[in-house]
Amino acid sequence: MKLQRCKLRNAIRFAISTTAATTALLAFGVQADAREEGANKDIEKIAVVGSRAAPRSVGESPVPIDIIGGDELSKAGGDDMLELLKGSVPSLNVHANPISDAASLVRPANLRGLPADSTLILLNGKRRHRSSVIAFLGGGINDGAQGPDISVIPSVALKQVEVLRDGAAAQYGSDAIAGVLNFVLKDASEGGSFSVKQGEYYEGDGDTTTFEGNVGLPFTDQGFANLSFQYKEADATSRSVQRPDAQAYADANVEGIRDPAQIWGAPEIKDDITLFGNVGLELSNSSEFYMFGNYSERDVKGGFYYRNPQTRPQVYSNDGGNTLLVADLDGVGTGIGCPTINLKDADGNRIQNVATIAAYQQIAADTELGRNCFAFNEILPGGFTPNFGGNITDTSLTIGTRGDFTEGFMEGGFYDISGSVGRNESRYFITNTVNASLGAETPMEFSPGKYIQLEKNFNLDVSKGFDFGLAYDVNVATGLEWHEETFEVIAGDEASFIAGPLTQQGFGIGSNGFPGFQPSAAGEYSRRNYAAYIDIETPFTDDFLMGWALRFEDYDSFGSTTNFKIMGQYQLTDDLSVRGSVSTGFRAPTVGQANVSNVQTNLSSGVLVDSALLPPTNPVSEILGGTELQPEESESYTLGFVYQTGDLFLTIDYYNIQVEDRLSQSEKINLTPAQKEALKADGVPNVDSIAQVSFFTNDFDTTTQGVDVVANYSMDLLGGFATFSMAYNWNETEVDKFSAITGEFKVKRLENDLPQHRATYTWTQQWEDFSGFIRYNYFGEYQGVHVDYDATAIMADPTFTIDAELTYYATENISLTAGANNIFDQDAEKVINFAEDGATELTPSNNWGGVYYETSPFGINGGFYYVKATYTF
Repeated sequence: MKLQRCKLRNAIRFAISTTAATTALLAFGVQADAREEGANKDIEKIAVVGSRAAPRSVGESPVPIDIIGGDELSKAGGDDMLELLKGSVPSLNVHANPISDAASLVRPANLRGLPADSTLILLNGKRRHRSSVIAFLGGGINDGAQGPDISVIPSVALKQVEVLRDGAAAQYGSDAIAGVLNFVLKDASEGGSFSVKQGEYYEGDGDTTTFEGNVGLPFTDQGFANLSFQYKEADATSRSVQRPDAQAYADANVEGIRDPAQIWGAPEIKDDITLFGNVGLELSNSSEFYMFGNYSERDVKGGFYYRNPQTRPQVYSNDGGNTLLVADLDGVGTGIGCPTINLKDADGNRIQNVATIAAYQQIAADTELGRNCFAFNEILPGGFTPNFGGNITDTSLTIGTRGDFTEGFMEGGFYDISGSVGRNESRYFITNTVNASLGAETPMEFSPGKYIQLEKNFNLDVSKGFDFGLAYDVNVATGLEWHEETFEVIAGDEASFIAGPLTQQGFGIGSNGFPGFQPSAAGEYSRRNYAAYIDIETPFTDDFLMGWALRFEDYDSFGSTTNFKIMGQYQLTDDLSVRGSVSTGFRAPTVGQANVSNVQTNLSSGVLVDSALLPPTNPVSEILGGTELQPEESESYTLGFVYQTGDLFLTIDYYNIQVEDRLSQSEKINLTPAQKEALKADGVPNVDSIAQVSFFTNDFDTTTQGVDVVANYSMDLLGGFATFSMAYNWNETEVDKFSAITGEFKVKRLENDLPQHRATYTWTQQWEDFSGFIRYNYFGEYQGVHVDYDATAIMADPTFTIDAELTYYATENISLTAGANNIFDQDAEKVINFAEDGATELTPSNNWGGVYYETSPFGINGGFYYVKATYTF
């Protein structure tokens, strides 16, 4: 069809050509459909990302690129795109974050050891909008990160994923410090598939059901409309034991104690639906129209920390659990006074059941004194554990036209004009909690408000090859980009933020655990920027290629930046080439990071406290050293080798990334009485309720270096066809400079939380009626951290997991699959030990009831098995 020829000629779609060089290239998981690969074993995958010239194979690219086919992604246990990619790209790390505020709703990912928003996400080569979720508790490395929500992209919609493991800000703009992920949507005009998958963890929880489908339709005789959907639900998991404090209350017959009182595990996901569409239409022999976009929505619900009914500040006690916090409803010093209720006996031992204390019985009685005095033990005697969640809605639409210039100076050149809009909304909710300042009149369900991220882009790109007498044409590309980013805060319901009548008596303000956004914090914050770039590729000889890129970008907030990139590849022999790059880059602080306010519940010296995250220009932040945010700046270089001969493909690439003025959330700083008085004098509200303050800051410099090794070999084996794949990553981050605002524990987390060594070894095998794979995943030692608290940190031992899958092709159209991730149920590093009699060893790290360190690089939930049925047409 002419449309397909036009797309290839325009260097937009990837091409497939036959060669004996790279069989199932970078398929660290499983191969595509067995029958198709059996018919055409030698497939060379072609990348668009990383170059603005004609698409080229990854073996001929001067920068390291991974390509994972859509069929390969669909053949794995999970349905979350982050988990699917993690199994294919060892330099990509993804953490599950139990009890981590908004980071539980949109999980951040780390490419090459850098935070989630240091990787640029593209969809069909166009910039993808950010999530509205900011990871306030992001497990150290991602604290404060605001990246796109990759999880909304279903594998069934994808033709392939291109992973550019190289700094590319000079080519694509902000956020490409670590690299680029380009998700390429399917564009077939016929055929399709439908599948249903069911799975659960070996522990019997986390039951997951997924329905997904794809269909290709003709869009007149000259185009296509490719549509995909996915619907998923997943139950929560729990890898918890009873907290020792909660167990002590249960043993003392305190009412309302749950077992376990606090849950460590994956959140519940309900009504997770996503729709993707990709449309193309040939307008003439030299031009085409394209349009693609998505609608996605899901509800996520997880747990928070348990509120101890004797020690929780601003609800049950304000002196560390020595006396109970009692409200005098007619006012302190007015009318009937309330007794002091000591929570410890004469020997200093805790009285586990408050109901047995005589003074408490007085305030709990239906008497004049009892009706005037109130403690939360009267309505929540066993404490409480808030449930936190959100409704995440994500939409996008890109429309454009591209084609060839047919006359004039640019004849033979190419143009691409597009506009896009993306919107992500996170509406939060929190239940089973209180606004303590409202006393007994508090509701227990709250809607704390919304965050909305809205982005608009307009792009003009042109390119043309010029004959300068070199090996072939020099490609010159240039373009303009306009980008607008808006972050909107919508206030919560009044009960979620109001300072009730008990505020002055020391009771906390707002919905406990996640106070609502106040009207004073609500509003829209916008920023615009424009960019111009030039990108040149010069083939000096058939064996020597160099690329040059220069980009100027101007922001209406902090000014302008100019970045460059130089890359090259030299063919030493027919089988061996050397490649490398040198570049500068930047990452602009997001509008959300510059303006957001939030209150989190976190641990300070092992005690739960409320901490306010404020804009860096807020008066509170400025007192503590906050200043207006500036962009991060980076310098990076790579050097590598590509060796390919026959059925063997091998690449080795070293990288070094230096980031200055790196952006992150500051250490949580305790306010002194003098600072609080100064803030009150400036009219700052509710100062007394703030125990700690943090803010975003450009506060430290890092150097990240590593090595990626990729190898593939294919052969006929066991009466079928086999591919052996190996991928290894060594990654090391060193903090070169930091201040007290950053904190030494954050430095340790940046340097040690991710494993320095990761590897996957995969054997894929296909026969006429069966196909399958087995994959070995290695994880080097890493820092185990629990509850984001330095006293729990250890260095966890290296370990491994094994994944396996088998598919039976029952008919030409129907396939049946069974498989498992972590098939031998390898445990993560344990926080606690279990005695032979099954009793739990109580250690300082077990005060919060978690079984495993939450920084486990392969999660804490254990083995997961699944079955899947697919109908292809």
